[in-house]
Amino acid sequence: MTGDSTNDDVTNNDDVTNNDDVTNNDDEQAESNVASRRLPKEIYVLVAAAFIVALGYGIIAPVLPQFAASFNFGVTAATIVVSSFAFFRFVFSPSSGRLVDAFGERRIYITGLLIVAASTAAVAFAQSYWQLLIFRGLGGIGSTMFTVSAMALIIRLAPIDARAKASSTYATAFLVGNIAGPVLGGAMAGWGMRVPFIIYAVGLLIAAIVVRIFLASTAEAGSSTKLGRARLDAAKGDPEQEVMTFRQAWQDSAYRSALFSAFVQGWSAMGIRVAIYPLFAIQALKADTAVAGLALTMFAIGNASAVTVVGRYADTYGRKPFIQWGLLILGVTTAALAFTDAIWVFFVFSIVAGIGSGLANPAQQATVADVIGRDRKGGRVLSRYQMALDGGAIVGPIIAGAIVDRFDYSWAFLLTGLLGVVAAAFWFTGRETKPRVVRTAERDERIEGDLN
Repeated sequence: MTGDSTNDDVTNNDDVTNNDDVTNNDDEQAESNVASRRLPKEIYVLVAAAFIVALGYGIIAPVLPQFAASFNFGVTAATIVVSSFAFFRFVFSPSSGRLVDAFGERRIYITGLLIVAASTAAVAFAQSYWQLLIFRGLGGIGSTMFTVSAMALIIRLAPIDARAKASSTYATAFLVGNIAGPVLGGAMAGWGMRVPFIIYAVGLLIAAIVVRIFLASTAEAGSSTKLGRARLDAAKGDPEQEVMTFRQAWQDSAYRSALFSAFVQGWSAMGIRVAIYPLFAIQALKADTAVAGLALTMFAIGNASAVTVVGRYADTYGRKPFIQWGLLILGVTTAALAFTDAIWVFFVFSIVAGIGSGLANPAQQATVADVIGRDRKGGRVLSRYQMALDGGAIVGPIIAGAIVDRFDYSWAFLLTGLLGVVAAAFWFTGRETKPRVVRTAERDERIEGDLN
């Protein structure tokens, strides 16, 4: 694959493997270790917290657009409520990256969870559209804090050859929560549209408690816990980590490609899926609230089925193939929704679109981790990546909502699908950060062929 041969030299030396470097005698053993390497227990703490957060988010996902629409401001206004959350995430992302670098991942993670909990509880008591818009938007500040913190922790804690596995395990927890959440949210429709937000707020508080108790050993920049203080004492003699700047990361073609595809992922998998899918099911396909929740669940099922597999193989066979095929599948199936007039067909396309998103996302995140490396602080680089995701999640629903109001749902789906195909093609300009691990036997056969 093509890339920038000069600019890409800025990446971390111990994390970027050139094609010639894969010929050491331990290649075969390295490949077998990829699938069997155990992740640190701290990763599983993050996984547990992610499941709690995602379950609550999934509960409110099918309700939020309807709750916003209940104030009678139209489809565009309803999608703006969804986008407001992403907008505040976008605006606050640079600050969250600096906070992570300055105060440590764990503190910022917990603070972010508590902020989202407070704003979500406030949403439950919103008495007007503008209150709903403000309360939901403020939650985006906390969301970007715990999202960037979690990504930074995964990069720091995960073994180099298991980054995609760590990302996929973390993503799987989110997806399982997203599968169960909308089903529960749809079943709660009879309870009123405010109760799910209370449940989500409580779930966020539980997640904060889990992280506070079980991630004490990852504390940085001071700690009030025994494990945290012990870790700081042990690390006193270690050299201070270098902070990677956005300008350094931007020089890497893989990072530039990841930013663009993240924008498209945010547009389609985060924005359109949450803001347009439920309304399409209810208004165009004449389904009820429970079915609208199932539409989100179908996407999450497809996503989870792909994510659980990708982590293992993207650490062995490279990141780019999974990113490109995932974006292509996501784009084509999203465009196909434009021609859907039956709920079962909508469910099928939602599952396949979820598979596409699940193929691309873990490999995409692992690419960013490869660019940063374990020996550098990358809060600011990660925050820009998060801004790309949130930028898509902001712009996507607003533009799609305006298209629906002016034309219909078909044009919104066609535009979103086209972006997925373009993003897949754009990755031909990005380098591969994790070249395929070559088995020793394959390497010897290739060398023998060259000699002959």
